[in-house]
Amino acid sequence: MAECERVDRSNQGMDKSITLPPDEIFRNLENAKRFAIDIGGSLTKLAYYSTVQHKVAKVRSFDHKEADGDPLYEISVQEEITARLHFIKFENAYIETCLDFIKDHLVNTDTKVIKATGGGAHKFKDLIEKKLKLKVNKEDEMTCLIKGCNFVLRNIPHEAFVYAKHADSEFRFQNSNPDIFPYLLVNIGSGVSIVKVESEDKFERIGGSSIGGGTFWGLGALLTKTKRFDELLQLASRGQHTNVDMLVKDIYGGSYGSLGMTGDLIASSFGKSATANKEFSKEDMAKSLLHMISNDIGQLACLYAKLHKLTRVYFGGFFIRGHPVTMHTITYSINFFTKGEVQALFLRHEGYLGAIGAFLKGAEEDSVCSLAAADPNLYSWGENYAGSSGLMSVSPDLNPMQRARSGTFDMLEMDRLERQLVNLPLLQDASSYIPDTVDLTEDALARDYWLYCFQEALDGVVKRAVASQPDLPEVSERAEKFRQKYCHKLQTLRHQPFAYGSLTVRSLLDTREHCLNEFNFPDPYSKIKQRENDMALKYYQKAVSSLEQLSWEQRQFALVRGLLAGNVFDWGAKAVSDVLESDPEFGFEQAKRQLEERPWLVDAFDQWLERLKGPPHKCALFFVDNSGIDIILGVFPFVRELLSRGTEVVLASNSAPALNDVTNGELQILTERIAAMDPVIQTAVKEDKLVLVQSGSSSPCLDLSRLDKVLAMVVRERHTDLVIIEGMGRAIHTNYYASLSCESLKMAVLKNSWLADRLGGKLFSVVFKYEVPLKPHQESAALTPS
Repeated sequence: MAECERVDRSNQGMDKSITLPPDEIFRNLENAKRFAIDIGGSLTKLAYYSTVQHKVAKVRSFDHKEADGDPLYEISVQEEITARLHFIKFENAYIETCLDFIKDHLVNTDTKVIKATGGGAHKFKDLIEKKLKLKVNKEDEMTCLIKGCNFVLRNIPHEAFVYAKHADSEFRFQNSNPDIFPYLLVNIGSGVSIVKVESEDKFERIGGSSIGGGTFWGLGALLTKTKRFDELLQLASRGQHTNVDMLVKDIYGGSYGSLGMTGDLIASSFGKSATANKEFSKEDMAKSLLHMISNDIGQLACLYAKLHKLTRVYFGGFFIRGHPVTMHTITYSINFFTKGEVQALFLRHEGYLGAIGAFLKGAEEDSVCSLAAADPNLYSWGENYAGSSGLMSVSPDLNPMQRARSGTFDMLEMDRLERQLVNLPLLQDASSYIPDTVDLTEDALARDYWLYCFQEALDGVVKRAVASQPDLPEVSERAEKFRQKYCHKLQTLRHQPFAYGSLTVRSLLDTREHCLNEFNFPDPYSKIKQRENDMALKYYQKAVSSLEQLSWEQRQFALVRGLLAGNVFDWGAKAVSDVLESDPEFGFEQAKRQLEERPWLVDAFDQWLERLKGPPHKCALFFVDNSGIDIILGVFPFVRELLSRGTEVVLASNSAPALNDVTNGELQILTERIAAMDPVIQTAVKEDKLVLVQSGSSSPCLDLSRLDKVLAMVVRERHTDLVIIEGMGRAIHTNYYASLSCESLKMAVLKNSWLADRLGGKLFSVVFKYEVPLKPHQESAALTPS
């Protein structure tokens, strides 16, 4: 903990004449391939694409084992090159320093052109061309804005949010909707542009106003003699508009009931200044002006939204720029004029839209760029939490370290994912699907616990990271850098839980995985998984033989109990990892004895047993969890039974490592070895009744709205009618409340005593949920009042 505090204090005194370290702000410049820049009135946003070389863990099966003691497969750490997008935002005052820095560190680029957008692109054109020796190619500002907006809405979950000033969580993030169109974009710069966006390439400016941010700034400067926009907003945040505005009650003595107007409604902006014989404070005038401009924009936006029948209205532009006071007044205005039917939506990365759009325009034109230039949307992209600074509040009571940082440099990094990600077709309603069970942004008690929990687990993660690479250079130094980086992220999230969208257990786990990868620890649990897979395989035939001795009904229970016992072997749970480290002999039978006796905490086994007496399922999609005993002695016997019933099975495993979860590469090898000793599995593989597919995930949790496109295709083709989700990460922290259009099993053992207590259970309590979707007539009945 002391180390984290030292990190914070060292950043508080950030010098405005900042020295720019390449590994912290302009990262990987030596491999930059293409640039774009968006220059506004006060902020510059730079975008570039780079190729990143990092380590990945690969497994390769041995052709044969020389002896019983030899491992099943070998693990190698290899270099791999992937694509990354970098976006940096800084004040225009730094532009010359930044251009000098880029020029000095630009090594391997053959780029001749830099795409530019924004009002300042013309002003700085000569400076950019002189410093970087690149030709400035100006792009249309609105086209870039729309392209950037489409990109972030499609690729960044929790990009859009509603601002609620007086709520426990001021930022309420929206679900990612698979269909982002149509929407209304209200861009508030000097004036206001209102754009209807219908598709990637179809948009239209349907209206606007000359009364916008420039009006607020200009009139504000005349009224208060304050020349800086941010200072004007600070004045407004301290003002009381009712001292200047004439309210309905000032005219009628109260509300105007017949017209439905409350007494506190503004009847006339600045109305009191015409009759009161007194001076008004700068703060009150700034607040009145802010309300006047915001209400005018809000009403205009509402009228256009109603006219075009649009319910999604996004606000952006320098007038917004993440300022709580402007977001609050716009939100109030929209709520008032639509009576709550339309919500004002804001974007986490609103300031980057122009730069992102300009970059994408350049990528489309550059057939050489390995970004898949013709269509960047061929890929999915994910935010790299390790290299992104996240959403920073600018509220006055923010801790000094964060306030200083948000005023200097802000970073966003996006990694190209090797798989295109789509929704699981079996979600009942993809637009309302929420992966995470608990939003820690809104639950302060849970947030404090989980932040403490991840901090406490950090030493163990560092230890395993070092142990996974005993022969590689500087392993201890890299592990310490990982510790510092993740420690700093946890500190940021304590102060700014909304930094990366909704804070959840999943996002804390994913941030840790990103930080591990940043310092070339792609698979800290690789050796543990290898050892446990080797061990479990030795007992597979015995386990199957024991199950075959049982009656049908006894076997069904034993299979479920075995699956649950296997799920105990989770190195991500401290209660389990402590046992596994202290007692190497702890095995499958001991795990069974740890399980809660029936009735379980959530117990739908009887309903599942009854269903098994009916016709077999056509195809089961099984999202698997841990390596070792879990997958080999728990999952495979269960899968074997489904296959024997005539049900096809799709095993979906992680595309890349996370904790001790089995990866697709490992599962391929394990399946091959199990098939060699089990005719049922061997036949199923040969006849394509058992297939292995990557999930597209590298997380211990599961987001069913971001799955490998190939998996979604397989699910459709095989008419999947049963989904099985196993483990705390996938079935408790995420998807506990997920509604599917087919039958589902969600099962896990609670391996965290705090969570178990919160759910009304205890350590090693069992959750076994069997859910059947409501038929249309049942849904109607459920909605009918009694």
